[in-house]
Amino acid sequence: MEMKKTIVIEAQRIFRRKKHGMDFVALELIRELQKIDTHNSYIIAVGPGEDICLTETDNFKIEVLRSTNYMVWEQILLPRLLTKYKADLLHCTSNTAPILIKTPLVLTLHDIIFMEDKMGNNASTYQKLGRIYRRFVVPFILKKVRQIITVSNFEKVNILARYPNLEHITHAIYNGVGKEFVPPLPGANETFQDLLKGSYWLFLGNTDPKKNMRNTLLGFAQYLEVSMVKRNLLLLDTDLNALDKLLEELNISSIRPYLTITGYISHDQLPQCYANAFAFLYTSLRESFGLPLIEAMACGTPVIGSNTSAIPEVAGKSVIYVDPNSPHSIAEAMILLENDSLLYNDLIQQGLVHSKNYAWRNTATQTLLIYKSVLL
Repeated sequence: MEMKKTIVIEAQRIFRRKKHGMDFVALELIRELQKIDTHNSYIIAVGPGEDICLTETDNFKIEVLRSTNYMVWEQILLPRLLTKYKADLLHCTSNTAPILIKTPLVLTLHDIIFMEDKMGNNASTYQKLGRIYRRFVVPFILKKVRQIITVSNFEKVNILARYPNLEHITHAIYNGVGKEFVPPLPGANETFQDLLKGSYWLFLGNTDPKKNMRNTLLGFAQYLEVSMVKRNLLLLDTDLNALDKLLEELNISSIRPYLTITGYISHDQLPQCYANAFAFLYTSLRESFGLPLIEAMACGTPVIGSNTSAIPEVAGKSVIYVDPNSPHSIAEAMILLENDSLLYNDLIQQGLVHSKNYAWRNTATQTLLIYKSVLL
């Protein structure tokens, strides 16, 4: 029988209320590992937060390291935890790791966007400091890491183009899609009760330049000029002041009545939001995987997606592709989808089938094999 090992998983942000992509990847991975590995001992290192979304099991213990300063949390408190439990392996799940550790390290490197030229200047002070921190820390980590997990072959190629010496330890493991992402149940529309099913386009908009809000809004403005239906555009996680400033800058303030804006939408509301949309616009300039497009497909919602980065790899033939740098291309695809009911229904069925290729159980199973390769 294999000797029991102690594995520490860094999941610093999973208890925060406003979780984002990497947080959910870590959370879903841990939940599946709890189901498939009852042998090894796991310590889940988290930061303080209000959303206690993970429960302990017999061999999974949660340790809350109480600092809101990420650098202190990662570079001081996490190494102390490794010493306390005499850890056999550390898995850091969100691009960075402690510099001064001897514990064998597995790193999930979702992307290396922070090492690339910036796409724009729309970043908060917090985001800018985070970018500087990652640019400083990651090169040190890559000199000692045992195994690297990334989320697509596209991103693996990017990593190896910059760090070719890492080829033998870099692995692409796809994300999954949660079981909660399903087509809508009849009457399940309380959160968005003022929006009828199919009455809106959906865009996960924020000020990050890679999300491409500028060209998407310009494309939507062109769509409104042609469409006989003129559906609204629902923008999630969008700052009103930044939006109004952008509309004025682009000289398209006239489309404002057709925009429905929300703040942060909690994870449990997302399936309903996807499922009740007419279609989902995923027009990003740069994605290392693109989890939202798979979630939308699983909810029975057609997707218009960019023909760039990892999106074609992940979405396959189940979306309409556009040039994200061309507002006209975006508008053209919206009109096509609106006017062609056969295409629309075909994309729904293709998406439902395609999304079943992505399961968190597969992510966890492949990750556990990586752990075992290090622990041998």
